[in-house]
Amino acid sequence: MTERVVLVSGHFNILHPGHLRLLRYAKECGDRLVVAVESDRIAGNAAHVPEILRLEGVQSNNWVNEAFIADEPITEVISRIRPDIVVKGKEHELRFNPELAVLESYGGRLLFSSGEMVFSSLDLIRKEFKNIDTKSITLPNEYLARHGVTKERLTYLLQQFSRLKVCVIGDLIIDEYITCHPLGMSQEDTTIVVMPVDTTRFIGGAGIVAAHAAGLGASVRFISVTGNDTVREFAIAGFAESGVEARLLVDESRPTTLKQRYRSKGKSLLRVSYLHQGAISVSLQEQMLQELEEVIEEIDLLVFSDFNYGCLPQALVERIVAIAAARGVVLAADSQSSSQVGDISRFRGMDLLTPTEREARISTRNREDGLVVLAEQLRQQASANNILLKLGEEGLLIHAGDGKADEWLTDRVDALNSIPKDVAGAGDSLLITSAMTMASRGNIWEAAFLGSLAAAVQVGRVGNTPIQSQELLRELI
Repeated sequence: MTERVVLVSGHFNILHPGHLRLLRYAKECGDRLVVAVESDRIAGNAAHVPEILRLEGVQSNNWVNEAFIADEPITEVISRIRPDIVVKGKEHELRFNPELAVLESYGGRLLFSSGEMVFSSLDLIRKEFKNIDTKSITLPNEYLARHGVTKERLTYLLQQFSRLKVCVIGDLIIDEYITCHPLGMSQEDTTIVVMPVDTTRFIGGAGIVAAHAAGLGASVRFISVTGNDTVREFAIAGFAESGVEARLLVDESRPTTLKQRYRSKGKSLLRVSYLHQGAISVSLQEQMLQELEEVIEEIDLLVFSDFNYGCLPQALVERIVAIAAARGVVLAADSQSSSQVGDISRFRGMDLLTPTEREARISTRNREDGLVVLAEQLRQQASANNILLKLGEEGLLIHAGDGKADEWLTDRVDALNSIPKDVAGAGDSLLITSAMTMASRGNIWEAAFLGSLAAAVQVGRVGNTPIQSQELLRELI
């Protein structure tokens, strides 16, 4: 099947919302949108901006596949290109249109529309996923002074990340953000009606933990299980782009976990998940173990990123921990329990655990005691060395010590970003950044701060985009 080519022409002095609506409509009419920008000679007095600048403005639009300067009448352009459809503004419908005769000569069509009053540009929508507001990040200077942490030392630790070899094991999730335009309330029942406008996908779950590690400079291997589907293909391409060596084993009995978030005007309306929560087979567990054994002699840090979707059965976890601990690998774990129930304490012997308060209370079955008692109970139950208890907008509680039973210390770091856009990726960025700090011989106080800083940067944008070391370094200047 050949592409349907749509042609739009005009002066395009400035791409205002009316132009953007027209271009969006034209793109929806076919497969390839071509725009003819009238030259300074053809446009005459209507050209208020030089033709090269008008062309660049049109070329920057996401809907436009091709744009060129037309130094000939539009009828000659149509005869040469022979588009399937020409789109003009609604105001031209009752006027004489010279394009019509040329189009009818070979079966082309002329359509009139000024587009709908929806989102004018995908660029505006996607800015939500790209732009980071770092002005709302405040450094905890009193905390840094209390523990003798200097910016020079933190900069050094961030630079050491490039020396690390990291392995991340856990549940891969693909996060899909569907941006919608609200149409109103259904007249038949009390249902909100929206129209999807744009879809953006991100690697999430344990996958984004691995991508964060690569963005921070480490050499990274990621081990997980997926279905045999197009979502897996998206993940493979994403890992290749982010520099992660991904070993994705195929389980024909499950889909690759996909979580959809329907959003409108910066707010989440609905979440839909496609997943399988059953444990992977014994055969797949053996394959995951073999993948780990290939790199265990080389890695400095092993991170479990558990979302309780079956990728990390207990027997597999215990075997992996035994192998890694015997080789002196730094161990860290997170086991998320949002819409599902997990047990962070099943990851025993970790150098670092990063649960939320809710996850800690689920694991310890402790609903009443204070945070310090809760953290200590979890530490003992899991035989962990350090606990970073995530408290959401209240920040982070640090429960740490030097191994002596009576010398466990507690401190806190406030949430560093006062105006978060999307908190979904905060825990993942904190986990990997804190763990990499410890693997670089940083102490728990340095690890807690850099992890909190990474979380602050991450929540300043929508969607899981891998953290870059330069982003953290900029905040330390």
